[in-house]
Amino acid sequence: METAVPARHYQRVGVLAECMVCERGCKIPVDGRGYCRNRVNRGGRLYYMFYGCLSALEPRPIEVKPLYHYYPGTYTLTYSGYGCNFPCPWCQNWGLSKTDPSTMPYTYVSPEELVERAVRAGCRGVCASFNEPTIHLEYVLDVTGEAVRENLYSCIVTNGYMSLASLKDMLEAGITGYSIDIKGCPETYRRFLGADPEIVYRNAKYILSRGGHVEMVYLVVPGANDWGECVDYVLSRHADLLGEETPLHINRYYPAYMYREPPTPVEKLLEIRDKAMREYNIKYVYVGNTSLHELQDTVCPRCGKKLIVRRPGYVEVKTTSDYRCPRCGEKIPVYCG
Repeated sequence: METAVPARHYQRVGVLAECMVCERGCKIPVDGRGYCRNRVNRGGRLYYMFYGCLSALEPRPIEVKPLYHYYPGTYTLTYSGYGCNFPCPWCQNWGLSKTDPSTMPYTYVSPEELVERAVRAGCRGVCASFNEPTIHLEYVLDVTGEAVRENLYSCIVTNGYMSLASLKDMLEAGITGYSIDIKGCPETYRRFLGADPEIVYRNAKYILSRGGHVEMVYLVVPGANDWGECVDYVLSRHADLLGEETPLHINRYYPAYMYREPPTPVEKLLEIRDKAMREYNIKYVYVGNTSLHELQDTVCPRCGKKLIVRRPGYVEVKTTSDYRCPRCGEKIPVYCG
């Protein structure tokens, strides 16, 4: 089956095709592929080679993305392909993101079929996750179009390094939820990724300005992004650019792929959480990837009442119907369309 489709957002530079889907801006020679290995230059024209070629397709709770303030308690049909535009040596999904898609088994699923499966499974929405969705832009946009027609939400789990042109496409298509990884401070991005975190914050701020929902995810990796100045950078940029009501997830790292440092001490996660709330006034800070499940509950920032309880396989919403605290009336920012 031919799965190549014309790519969006590129320009010809002589015989090169400059990809403009993400901010890497790969200049791809004829018959070559870009960094993500999903886009190929055929005679000066850029093509996305693996449209509809899925590595995974399964219903999952929206909370595992993690998205805690976006359609809480619902299930979303999660889908993924292969490849990534980031080289994180601690990648938790390296079996999908670090492989060459041309060598991997896949199941072809059209956007129409994917959304039909979501409806049959009783899912409230669809979510591109596991590997970087931006590199599958054309397919993700078509899936979103089908989802919108069926009154389903569409969200993504992303490193946030898409170009503004791609991001505008996503927002216009109807992708409303964005779980965005922030990998650390400028030194983290320079040493490990060859990238710039300011682009990630630019994109997150742009999404919020256009009415989308953002939750930031800070995987705290020992030796890569856990020292004082790096932590302060992440927290200060979050507070200054995204605001105190944008949720922040502080997650525990475990050894994976090529990174073998021991797991993040829980005490470090709690220290960062406390600093985020006390020094930077971020209202909704969660600690994940631990057995301390109470740290994933939403608590009213005004009166301290527990409002959304999250446990494995269980979510209980204790707010009013319009997501206010029943004790003090505080409005909790929850996106439900």
